[in-house]
Amino acid sequence: MPRRFVYILYVLFFSLTVCYSQEKQDLKLWYNTPSGDVWENALPLGNGKIGAMVFGNVEKEIIGLNEHTVWSGSPNRNDNPDALAALPQVRQLIFEGKYKAAEKLANEKIITKKSNGQMFQPVGNVELTFSGHENFQDYHRELDIDRALSKTSYKVNGVTYTREYFTSLPNRVLVIRISADKPGSISFEANFTSQHANNKIEVNKEGQLSLWATTSTHEGVEGKVDFNALLATKTVNGNTVQTEQGIKIEKVDEAILFVSIASNFEDYLNLNADERKRAKEFLNKALNKEYLELKSEHINEYQKLFHRVALDLGSSKAAEKPTNERLANFRNTEDPSFVALYFHYGRYLLISSSQPGGQPANLQGIWNGSMKPAWDSKYTININAEMNYWPAERTNLSELHEPFLSMVKDLSSTGRETAKTMYGARGWMAHHNTDIWRITGPIDGAFWGIWNGGGAWVSQHLWEHYLYTGDKAFLKSNFDILKGAAEFYVDFLIKHPYYPYLVVAPGNSPENAPEAHEGSSITAGSTMDNQLVFDVFSTAIQASEVLGNNDAFIDSLKVLKNQLPPMQIGKHNQLQEWLDDVDSPEDNHRHISHLYGLFPSNQISPYRTPQLFAAAKNTLLQRGDVSTGWSMGWKVNWWAKMQDGNHAYKLITDQLTPVGVNRGGGGTYNNLFDAHPPFQIDGNFGCTSGISEMLLQSSDEAVHLLPAVPDALHTGYVGGLTARGGFELVAMEWKNKELVVFTIKSKLGGNLRLRVPNTIEVIGNNTLKRGEGANPNPFFKTAKTAEALISSKSTIKPLQLAETFLYDIETTKGRTYTFKMSK
Repeated sequence: MPRRFVYILYVLFFSLTVCYSQEKQDLKLWYNTPSGDVWENALPLGNGKIGAMVFGNVEKEIIGLNEHTVWSGSPNRNDNPDALAALPQVRQLIFEGKYKAAEKLANEKIITKKSNGQMFQPVGNVELTFSGHENFQDYHRELDIDRALSKTSYKVNGVTYTREYFTSLPNRVLVIRISADKPGSISFEANFTSQHANNKIEVNKEGQLSLWATTSTHEGVEGKVDFNALLATKTVNGNTVQTEQGIKIEKVDEAILFVSIASNFEDYLNLNADERKRAKEFLNKALNKEYLELKSEHINEYQKLFHRVALDLGSSKAAEKPTNERLANFRNTEDPSFVALYFHYGRYLLISSSQPGGQPANLQGIWNGSMKPAWDSKYTININAEMNYWPAERTNLSELHEPFLSMVKDLSSTGRETAKTMYGARGWMAHHNTDIWRITGPIDGAFWGIWNGGGAWVSQHLWEHYLYTGDKAFLKSNFDILKGAAEFYVDFLIKHPYYPYLVVAPGNSPENAPEAHEGSSITAGSTMDNQLVFDVFSTAIQASEVLGNNDAFIDSLKVLKNQLPPMQIGKHNQLQEWLDDVDSPEDNHRHISHLYGLFPSNQISPYRTPQLFAAAKNTLLQRGDVSTGWSMGWKVNWWAKMQDGNHAYKLITDQLTPVGVNRGGGGTYNNLFDAHPPFQIDGNFGCTSGISEMLLQSSDEAVHLLPAVPDALHTGYVGGLTARGGFELVAMEWKNKELVVFTIKSKLGGNLRLRVPNTIEVIGNNTLKRGEGANPNPFFKTAKTAEALISSKSTIKPLQLAETFLYDIETTKGRTYTFKMSK
């Protein structure tokens, strides 16, 4: 058979597979009971600016409202100027082993005396009251994540009522359509409610329901965010009556509700916008369009993003059950399509909570019903906020990274003053937490807040975005941010008096504390701090090489990087968390921060650093599986990097377990929100990233396909995942954990190095050769990890890895390449 004809057959096969995969799966969360008053039962909608929680109650429907800029407080700073004078004494106490004394002094002189961060707050609720709907039948509610629509339907007295909801991506409004299969059957009252003390609810002169309020004053920072929500209605037949604080709809055939929300927030320094004018403009734009037009525009805009990736892992009878029942049974049954649903749900949540021009997804994405949410629903940047954006590049949602990258730019500005004021350092930095006002001072006490690696970590997202997109203009415009992160550590690092290294002091390994350090987290030269500084220096060096602007400062980074502590393998065959070998194999702390070097960084590799790789596995085993929801999400990624698909899948089942079942750990709520507990969205995003890492990795010098496929998912299909170097996995089918056929598109050109589980051949007139030596593609260049120091008591040995095959093929920008299993 001619090779060209074979190629055409494969292209046709892939086209059919993509359509089949997306149409076959019923990508819906659905339930046969209302949410009641349980917020975690409600279904989330969002467009990156507005968040809505749809309860689906029959008699009194509740739609919880959020807007991305509705936060307590106002522009403020929280640096502590006493830190600079106290810094030498804090360091001396650390070096003398007086950790508790150092922690006490840090609490007095370094931790902020001002705001510990402001709160993301709800706008209020839309409440729809339907009299006479007490006795309902045939109840159904759903969230269609293929179209970003929610729907509730039920029957009363022989009439079927349907409510459809969406938060329009292009039109900045929440839209609700209420219909019935019998004319004149729809009667209800619409109201706003709000928990804000300073609120005003009225019907304006246009007959629209208006909610206006100002956010809370918190920790001495005056609440100055004013916001306005407007609700307008369109009806077919029947009557609309205005009440003092609501709108009454009587005997209509159809009712369409429009909700717009806006605030006076311009940016983290300015509150100069006119919230009423903005809300009115958003509303009027939507009112000028027909419902079907709004719906079609929304679905089209959403599916441009969502349909980039398809995943089919097979199905079973378990998929026929309501979502809450599938969740309850998942750990004890075969339900592979539930994994695919959860993966897609993570992408849905990112699309819904993070859009260009908006605020980044916070601890709860864009959904919060409490005036005082857990951890203020801020941005915890010692893991959680970064985890939110792990799916952005690898699951083909690169432009949704923008709100986070924009926040990094803001922090590089506010963090410059913090670096100078508190530590006498150039460059910029951030501690472990921030908020909409971009605070960078240390909060919550020295045990948590003394960590200064927030800026170091978030800046790595700029580099990651470049590695996936190859956008040199973006890199050039952000180079000073990368350089500034390095400048801080050039000035902050200090020579350890008892070790031959430059160390971060004070530092810590986030939120953990060894008994040998008097139960204090404060330390010098923790492994995570060393890894972060290594990445900050390496990124600045590599970025300067790409841009061709090497200078003496960059040369100095190369010298300083060699003076950082190397990673160490301790007496328990573990990757040491601290500079001294004091880890306990009984420690099951939720943070395993020193495995940052395994993921999301690439300092630990099965091929380049096999002993460190083995030590990382021992650390994972010692820490255990069940933990908080976000911790289990991170572990899915780690076990994928370990090339252990079965253990990664075990962590997925642990995470997809109802809240309260995992003793001492997190799980998942009925609406598939991740539970710390309480709700934190990071675990959703972390697990979505982990599932993609099980199928494709690209951080270790090659595009590695099927690195960690579990037995439970031995056969499947995926299309649309992306890799570093601008490579897109257009389609891939595997069977019995081996590649059958796959196509890759090269968006940037250059060498494509493939690591695969079985031998393959390329279709068409292309040359595929065995991969040898360093990958010449610069996007896959890795900084050399220093040789590990190994305890004399260690018996570490490299792990036995599954056989893989390495191939190279030179690609041309814009072309696709198809491969198949070789016989």
